[in-house]
Amino acid sequence: MNLTVVGFALAGLPLFIVIALLNMISFSEMGWEFKDFFNDIDELADKAHLLPIPLFVFAGFILARSKAPDRLVRLADAALGALPGGLAIVSIVACTFFTTFTGASGVTIIALGGLLYPVLIQRRYPDQFSLGLLTSSGSLGLLFFPALPVFIFAVVYGITTETSDVTPEGLFLAGFLPGVLLTLIMCVYAWVRGVQLGIERRTFSMSELLSAFKEAFFEAMLPVFLVGMVVGGYASLNEVATLTCVYLIIVEMVIHRDIHPIRDLPKLIAESMVLVGAIVLIMSMVMPGNDVLKDQRVPEQILAWFEQFIDSKIGFLMVLNLFLLVVGCLMDIFSAIVAVLPLLIPLAQRYGVEPLHLGVIFLANLEIGYLTPPVGMNLFISSFQFKKPVLSVYRSVVPFIGLLFAALLIITYVPWLSSALPDRFLMVPIPEATAVVYQVADEDECVCPDSDPLCRECNPDLYGDEADGDEDLGGDDDGDLGGGDDDGDLGGGDDNGDLTGNDDGDLTGNDDGDLTGNDDGDLTGNDDGDLNSP
Repeated sequence: MNLTVVGFALAGLPLFIVIALLNMISFSEMGWEFKDFFNDIDELADKAHLLPIPLFVFAGFILARSKAPDRLVRLADAALGALPGGLAIVSIVACTFFTTFTGASGVTIIALGGLLYPVLIQRRYPDQFSLGLLTSSGSLGLLFFPALPVFIFAVVYGITTETSDVTPEGLFLAGFLPGVLLTLIMCVYAWVRGVQLGIERRTFSMSELLSAFKEAFFEAMLPVFLVGMVVGGYASLNEVATLTCVYLIIVEMVIHRDIHPIRDLPKLIAESMVLVGAIVLIMSMVMPGNDVLKDQRVPEQILAWFEQFIDSKIGFLMVLNLFLLVVGCLMDIFSAIVAVLPLLIPLAQRYGVEPLHLGVIFLANLEIGYLTPPVGMNLFISSFQFKKPVLSVYRSVVPFIGLLFAALLIITYVPWLSSALPDRFLMVPIPEATAVVYQVADEDECVCPDSDPLCRECNPDLYGDEADGDEDLGGDDDGDLGGGDDDGDLGGGDDNGDLTGNDDGDLTGNDDGDLTGNDDGDLTGNDDGDLNSP
């Protein structure tokens, strides 16, 4: 039966139908009730990070279908066109910006390719260089806010691990420096090629820059607006997504009037929701399969197999990169996240890869996988858009793949790039996956499955001195009711047998044997040996 489903998949049956059929067959073979198939779908609907997805997709479609690309390219050309390789750098920056908002590199190639390719040829950039540049640049930007794959990754990671170790905010911070590195290495190459080819540089004009900035002001300020709202704490991600849609509708429909409210807007809503529907369908069909994988202990079996051949984090990361590049060739990024990530999480935890670092590596690999021969998605989109043979597109992207792979190795083996900003701007707790706390049903019995080695109740020694106390209610002490490093007392400080501060045997301050202030042997004020005040 499973072979029949695989045959349907090879024949071109939609991915979500193939996954649903495989899961239904697995449920039947395991004797599970069919109603359980929908339990995880209900859980998916409760995920907070899912709500911004349709809103940001709609915002990206508004940008793509308006004349915003023309205005932004003009602004970038006015600002950067005077540099060596200026127009090539402009193309990289513009594509990165657009992919960030559309969340799909194919949309970027279609929206900007027709605009930039003729201009690159007109300014005497070689055809192969121009073709490879636009094909490669279309996959940049997926690590920057508010790229759609980041939200998908956070949702799937949370459902798989039942933790909040990965949030969109954290992953955007983790991906910022790696995303800058990927973009910068492309810009440096464009600069070098511009010098080598002797491309004529345009003259910088402040008046043109000001005019272009004025025309593209609202689109250019959109990233500043979004980042300011999130970093400043003025709005949540859900609210920012809503504000983005409202902002762009006003800008493109009222101010620039690029989109007609009757002719264009309903069509844009329908087209954008088709993409959202495809993403949700795939996620809904994959989630029941996670229960099957856990029940059959598939991740554990894969981990045991890996441990036979790979015993180091370095080796695991290299195999992970190669595997994800292949996945990126064969699947779109949304399907890859939903179908592959649940299998990789246990492996990453075993080899000590931090959750946010895993997210950055995962998304960076799939960016490159989009343009990796023989079946990278961007290769065929470019072949169609620019009317070039696909083999010609293959040859054009080879140097860019080499550059991006070099950047990928740096991202992979220098985890500081992914951790610097989260450590600086987020209060990063110990990952919940490594400090599991189960609900206690009885004071003498923990309900963790099979005495989980990560359970706080069963393994107090793993979680510091606070759990090592004996009959105390607070602090790192033994037998007392208060904080501090003390023994047998009711108050703080380094004392013994008293009820308050740093004293010994008394009921009050820093004294000895008395019941009141800084005195000796009396019951009242600052006197000596008497029972009354002076």
